[in-house]
Amino acid sequence: MKKCVMSLLAVMAVAGTAASAETLRWSSSGDALTFDPHSEVDASTRAINGIMYERLISRDVALNLIGGLATSWEPVEGENAWLLKLREGVKFHEGQDFTAEDVVFSINRTQAPTSAYIKLMSSIETVEVINDYEVKLVTKDPNPILPAQLTSIMIMDSDWSEENGVVEPQNFQTKEETYAVRHANGTGPFKLVSRAPDEQTIMARNEDWWGWGDHPGNIDTLEFRPIANAATRVASLLSGELDFVLDPPLQDIKRIDGAEGLEIQTVPEVRTIFFGMKQSPEPLKSSNVKDKNPFADVRVRLAVNHALDLKAIQRVVMDGNSFPTGMLTSPNVLGSTPELDAPYGFDPEKSKELMAEAGYADGFSVQLDCPNDRYLNDEKICQAAVSMLARIGIDVTLEATPKNIHFTKVNDKDTDFFLIGWGVPTLDSQYPMEYLLDVGGRANAAEYNNPEVNAKIAQISKEMDPETRLNLIHDVWEIARADAPYAPVHHQVISWAMVSDLDLPIAADNTPRFEFAVKNAN
Repeated sequence: MKKCVMSLLAVMAVAGTAASAETLRWSSSGDALTFDPHSEVDASTRAINGIMYERLISRDVALNLIGGLATSWEPVEGENAWLLKLREGVKFHEGQDFTAEDVVFSINRTQAPTSAYIKLMSSIETVEVINDYEVKLVTKDPNPILPAQLTSIMIMDSDWSEENGVVEPQNFQTKEETYAVRHANGTGPFKLVSRAPDEQTIMARNEDWWGWGDHPGNIDTLEFRPIANAATRVASLLSGELDFVLDPPLQDIKRIDGAEGLEIQTVPEVRTIFFGMKQSPEPLKSSNVKDKNPFADVRVRLAVNHALDLKAIQRVVMDGNSFPTGMLTSPNVLGSTPELDAPYGFDPEKSKELMAEAGYADGFSVQLDCPNDRYLNDEKICQAAVSMLARIGIDVTLEATPKNIHFTKVNDKDTDFFLIGWGVPTLDSQYPMEYLLDVGGRANAAEYNNPEVNAKIAQISKEMDPETRLNLIHDVWEIARADAPYAPVHHQVISWAMVSDLDLPIAADNTPRFEFAVKNAN
């Protein structure tokens, strides 16, 4: 096993910890795709990187905005700008001081061509240093949600990045290998000790972290072991090899909750699962229709939506742990309404009529790309959809792959029909709109392009009047619902499985905050 050992001193510190030190052994189905905090937006990657790196502005367990590396933020009167005051006395794990220069560097880095956050940070024109602990973020236009957007941006040390040749983010799409892919130097509560991708990652408590006075955590060592096989994850928890499983399989939740010394925590997640359909005019690579693209016809896309029995998926596949939906974002995100959230409705006869009107009474074939280790029962959702779509004449070949292969296809827009999930760290509709509906959206593998939607998203990004902005958001969702570029399935309900003597509060963003973790809490 090839390991990347980060610090001999850190390893010695872990090995020499007193017997009373607490080690938390945890697992999930997949690993972080990279340790470069700006090259991928995958939620698992963000969650693991966020243990080591910090943001200027963060969120607490209830998802309220709280200070991180910034202690305050406020708009500058008469300017398109925000003034941030930074936390003093903070050091990176390798001893470098955190200053305003690191903020300038990190935000500029997110605007590089290889950044996964280039769209999210596109409103920032310049970052001005006022002094070592004050910065002014100057935006091209008014930006009402910049503080919420900053909750996605992790701060790197500028000197460390320059010394190690990682001034720009890793090009994840080409699988570029850089120093930042397997190494980390953040300011967070835990620091990297060793890294063996897809096998094990060990982190040690950062005793110098500025936040320990406000957080009760007593964990000295985090041992993370990704286990793709669901049965093996559960067996490891039941046998005492693990203390915490982030994503227990739904079919085992009752068994785990009934086992002595184990418990389950559950909460609705800020994440929606849906299918995307490529709408470019060129014929689909995987289809038997060679002269045009069936998904370019809105009637076919609506037929797909009406063919999906979301209640059956909720009942049979998800064991009740989901909420069927008709939109791409969850109810606790600004812009959602009960009317927009309502499913399209299961109506296979209507689907057949729509298919016939579109000229596909005899159906067509297509490949469905699906991850098998990312979302709750992701492959089973896809299997159910294959069966349902067959009833209206769509012959679907299922290609289920690990998430690193699947998301490469999605990022490269090299897929005709795909399953994806989307969380909203900003809790604002602008985020999914810019990624999924805008013509230039990084995750718009559906290649949806509606000029009216593009224009309204641009307006939303700079509209400061809350009522006007909300009306624009509703307009976009209503247009998108009519265009049906995606087939929404459900909002996820997440469950965490853990030993009973572990106190770790669950959060709707499915992000463990190990600074709160207390082991032997009973």
